[in-house]
Amino acid sequence: MEYTQLGRTGLKVSRLVLGTMNFGPQTEEADSHVIMDAALDAGINFFDTANVYGWGENKGRTEEIIGNWFAKGGDRRDKVVLATKVYGNMGLDGAPAWPNHDKLSALNIRRAVDASLRRLRTDYIDVYQFHHVDRATPFEEIWQAIDTLVQQGKILYVGSSNFPGYKIAQANEIAARRGGTIGLVSEQCLYNLAERRAEMEVIPAAQDYGLGVIPWSPLHGGMLGGVIKKEAEGGRRSSGRTAQALTDPAVRAQVQAYEDLLEKHGLEPGEAALAWLLTRPGVTGPIVGPRTAEQLASALRAVELELSEEVLAGLDEIFPGPGPSPEAFAW
Repeated sequence: MEYTQLGRTGLKVSRLVLGTMNFGPQTEEADSHVIMDAALDAGINFFDTANVYGWGENKGRTEEIIGNWFAKGGDRRDKVVLATKVYGNMGLDGAPAWPNHDKLSALNIRRAVDASLRRLRTDYIDVYQFHHVDRATPFEEIWQAIDTLVQQGKILYVGSSNFPGYKIAQANEIAARRGGTIGLVSEQCLYNLAERRAEMEVIPAAQDYGLGVIPWSPLHGGMLGGVIKKEAEGGRRSSGRTAQALTDPAVRAQVQAYEDLLEKHGLEPGEAALAWLLTRPGVTGPIVGPRTAEQLASALRAVELELSEEVLAGLDEIFPGPGPSPEAFAW
């Protein structure tokens, strides 16, 4: 496994991030523990979760599964850089949130941290991430709450998720003015070959402010994982947004060209999509969310995969990015 610094910090993290969103909803606890053990054995030390994972009536379940795994001992907690998130309503889906039981008020941050710590069965969180922008809460209040938690030893670093570039700048400028606050050190954003809009503002802002970039959905919901070939071979059919997207002839032709290019070079689509992200400037490591140990093994192969200049050029031709910022939208 390769390691890198998380943004401008001294924290060393693996270049693959273990996403745990499937633990509970799709992967039973015992199998989730097997996957986490395999990830740690392979050198993955960066685990990502969120307080809402488990979904529906089971929100918080994913953190509980991780906490039970930590409780097995064997230095599991000491070896893991643990990241979780705050923002979402922890009540039943569809029910209105009780006042101050969601988003980023100082009150909810304090409450949510303590609840996550209980579920995770630990006394500190390495990277505490804002899951979304809270337009109603000023960053002065947010940073005051965070400063208190850092002083209490409950969290060490803070990251963002789904932030636009201007909010990354605003958050860190206010942190700098307050003094004594390190500010955001990472941004978790939607970024992959098929969705490259982050290159216009989010990634440049992250690079300028020293944030590590952690792409989520690196296979774009399975679209970049060889979906057309799997369908032709009678394998698992696409569903949801991927299935809907492939009804567009232009999108289907694009994905077919992608799969044809990689087949020509003897590459597996999912592994190549991850390897491409590892070549991108500013990227710390993509989040992989395996449902099985076999899917984790496939993701691990991406770290050692070197894409040729010919393949990289072909991928750019099939999935062209927006171009440099601000020229991409200004000229």
